Amino acid sequence: MKTCAIIPVSRFTHAKTRLSPTLSPSEREGLLKAMLMDVSGALARHVDRVLVISADEDVLEYAYSLGLKILEEEGERDLNGALEQAMDFCAPEFDRVIITPSDIPLIGKADVSNLLDHASRSDVVIAPAKGGGTNTLILRPSAMSLRFGDCSFFEHIREARERGLSVSVYDSFYLSLDVNTAEDLGEIILHGEGTHAREYLRKLRFTVKPSRGSDRLEVSRSP
Repeated sequence: MKTCAIIPVSRFTHAKTRLSPTLSPSEREGLLKAMLMDVSGALARHVDRVLVISADEDVLEYAYSLGLKILEEEGERDLNGALEQAMDFCAPEFDRVIITPSDIPLIGKADVSNLLDHASRSDVVIAPAKGGGTNTLILRPSAMSLRFGDCSFFEHIREARERGLSVSVYDSFYLSLDVNTAEDLGEIILHGEGTHAREYLRKLRFTVKPSRGSDRLEVSRSP
């Protein structure tokens, strides 16, 4: 079954603003580039094509430099609109798509081949994110409407069942970890051996240790 991976990427200038207390704008851009290398590299070993869709020319140029197929967003679209454009683009050539965000750098630690095997037995495969989001979605192009946003994991299950589609939930720590907070950076440092994201954070001299406060991990930068 011919498969295309779709990775939507926001503008570099808008990247990971929730990390502003921890990383400068240029550092956030560098982290996003490192994570895109991790995500696209992990997927490229298991799919026929990796497609990056973005409204940002700098993102598209960088993705092209990685050898990825690129697609520019048409007009002003939200995330779901951009992904629907990408699925329409893929439909003539591919039997299924796997949609993943660009900020799950530990995807290479997950068993991507097993994840795709689930898709051979179900119409839709969903890997949940922390907090009720969706970090991986596998389906036939345009098999159902996309519901990325708050609590999208439950919205995607509801949408699939309303369409009469069978659903498989693929629960994985590595796929659930998207990067939005300093504590998430700590998880990359702890669990991301061999990833570009971990190497990048190490170059920025970040360290992590258990926390006695409300967060599980204390992330700091060495002088």
